[in-house]
Amino acid sequence: MEKKLITICTPTYNRGYIIKQLYHSLLKQYNYNFEWLVIDDGSCDDTEQIFNDEIIPTKNPFPIRYFKQKNGGKHRAINKAIKEAHGDLFFIVDSDDYLTDDATEQIFKWVSTLDNSHKWAGVSGLRGHSTNLPIGNFLNCEYIDAKNTERDYYGLQGDKAEVYFMDILKQYSYPEFDNENFVTPEVVWNEIARNGYYIRWFNKIIWICNYLPDGLTNDQEKFIRSPKGFLYWAKQTIGIFHLNDYHTDNAIFLYYNAFKSQKKIYSICNDLGINLISFCRTMIRMIMPASLAKIYRFLKQR
Repeated sequence: MEKKLITICTPTYNRGYIIKQLYHSLLKQYNYNFEWLVIDDGSCDDTEQIFNDEIIPTKNPFPIRYFKQKNGGKHRAINKAIKEAHGDLFFIVDSDDYLTDDATEQIFKWVSTLDNSHKWAGVSGLRGHSTNLPIGNFLNCEYIDAKNTERDYYGLQGDKAEVYFMDILKQYSYPEFDNENFVTPEVVWNEIARNGYYIRWFNKIIWICNYLPDGLTNDQEKFIRSPKGFLYWAKQTIGIFHLNDYHTDNAIFLYYNAFKSQKKIYSICNDLGINLISFCRTMIRMIMPASLAKIYRFLKQR
């Protein structure tokens, strides 16, 4: 196998209090054939000082590059990182998380197993709450080859640790909308999948994940604050999965719930490019299970 370099990309915002945890996990890697590329998305804490005064001046076993930009959201930070990356592989690791000691070693191991059976976008390990507790599901097998859009079919629910080939990823970028700071990563991953690229998902935890209160995962208002980005994702989802699919129903339902107080139903349908009948069928499919559950609980109590 030709020797490759991983770019470990960390977008960060006001995470000076915890980012050293990730740094220390990188120092423990068995394989140092990577660079750490940190994009500071306009932090106003001591993140910049930590890198310039402490981390970068230290003699590190791998190169570290730190860039600071005006606050514009994680997707803009990733777009910047893709342009700056020197690696053959691109691995986004959040600033409040850390890697297992064998993470990079496992990535190289699984990249070396790829053959000519598919067009490959990359490989992916698991994220875990700990080294023994994975996030989401995985079938009882060593690995699965699937597109990102096939994850539910293969039981690959939950956040994973995707590593993409740079020559693929550079063909895509996150859309950027004025005055909006959020676009979900799915818009890039699903577009790559729509173009026929597979990932080899392997059954090994390499990323220990913390869902902190100040993180994007727990920010329930991020879609409402970025309506153009939200609509872009919803319409893309409808275009990829088509009507009557759970993913499409979920996109329509989430968009409706986010903007029902601001827009009429006809306007929401027009935004999404669907007709009123399709909208009503989605509402029935999404609301009916919850309604039936309420009726069941009521009857059970009698």
